[in-house]
Amino acid sequence: MNADDMKRQAAEAAIDYLPRGGIIGVGTGSTVNHFIDALAAVKGRFDGAVSSSEASTERMKRHGIDVLDLNTAGGLEVYVDGADESNRQLQLIKGGGGALTREKIVAAASKRFVCIADESKLVDVLGSFPLPVEVIPMARSYVARELTRLGGNPVWRENVVTDNGNLILDVHGLEIMQPMKLETEINQLAGVVTVGIFAHRPADVLILGTPQGPRVVEP
Repeated sequence: MNADDMKRQAAEAAIDYLPRGGIIGVGTGSTVNHFIDALAAVKGRFDGAVSSSEASTERMKRHGIDVLDLNTAGGLEVYVDGADESNRQLQLIKGGGGALTREKIVAAASKRFVCIADESKLVDVLGSFPLPVEVIPMARSYVARELTRLGGNPVWRENVVTDNGNLILDVHGLEIMQPMKLETEINQLAGVVTVGIFAHRPADVLILGTPQGPRVVEP
């Protein structure tokens, strides 16, 4: 079974976590694309979706799923999204696809966060995957210097502009032993929009695709 099959398996298992009625949040990325495709068959079960990216919005609209603005939707019943890494406390690194700010907002607005991934994404310590940081363009060099001071090696993700019009620095070489502390520290840097550590608002459930079938991990 290849990684894509495992992603699809995790995505389809997340359908069981959908509410009857209410608004759901939908994330971004290759695993979520499988989830959106699976949603098409059950779109009558819920009242609409809030999307974390333009790409996911377009995919849902192609399936005839009603996509709402978060400001009008209010609170969300459940949020389903992928991750680049998860530790066993379900603290995550996200943002490989560039949508970390909107993903963090939708996660914060949701009662329950279901993370879907293949089994390779579960790690003991976060940081092998470069940590994305979304920054205001004029602050890119300043924030990069500060991230270097924190022990990382920031690399500008060139030719990438987020849906919010900002830039992304990918920070290599971090071993994130205290995710909540580092999330707070980076978020407080002037010019940082969001850091891709999801520790203050971790996932509630992690569904991993494995060769043996979906595996559910709870903290």
